[in-house]
Amino acid sequence: MKILIADDHNLVREGLRPFLEELDSNVEIVEADSFDNAYEIATQSDDWHLILMDLKMPGMNAFDGLVKMCEAHPKTPVVILSGHFNRHDVLEAVERGAAGYVPKTISGSSMVNALRLVLSGEKYIPSAAFQDTPESNDDRPIGRSAGSMNATDGPLSRLSDREKEILGHLIEGNTNKEIARKLGLQEITVKVHLRNIYRKMQAANRAQAVRIALQAGWET
Repeated sequence: MKILIADDHNLVREGLRPFLEELDSNVEIVEADSFDNAYEIATQSDDWHLILMDLKMPGMNAFDGLVKMCEAHPKTPVVILSGHFNRHDVLEAVERGAAGYVPKTISGSSMVNALRLVLSGEKYIPSAAFQDTPESNDDRPIGRSAGSMNATDGPLSRLSDREKEILGHLIEGNTNKEIARKLGLQEITVKVHLRNIYRKMQAANRAQAVRIALQAGWET
């Protein structure tokens, strides 16, 4: 697996390496410290499996760099990394072609799971983008916020409170083991809840359940 990390902070690039190496048994990681450097490296090859780019690094010019990279590598998922999170940026990034938007503040395990979701062909959007919190920092709607859901709303209305709680952790990118630990449950119990969640949401797997939930919104 070949991954390009583009970020102007060396500590960020070095910090990401151990987590990216969890994505595959054989990972080649190439680094760049600016958009121009990243674009030059990226266009020398067409066998990239994943491209990670900092939204605020030199040369990005807001989302123009993202668009340029996506056009150069239309079959490669390009994920935005950012320490500056707001709802508008998330929506804009996805509209401009990003396969995901990953805040640098999320845990390493959540980042790994988010990137695995992206590599499976899905899009990753942080749950905070759908919540009415100061973190979202924007009033432009992305679907409906978690707090706006009511008892008659779509597939989520069929979930129990516990199932909604587990779904929230699933959307955050947590594994079954992590969900079990955080909720004080046995892992087999989490698996049973997940099977019920998939059935009620008419989802074939966790990736599809996440996509349905993100499109519909959810309660926490």
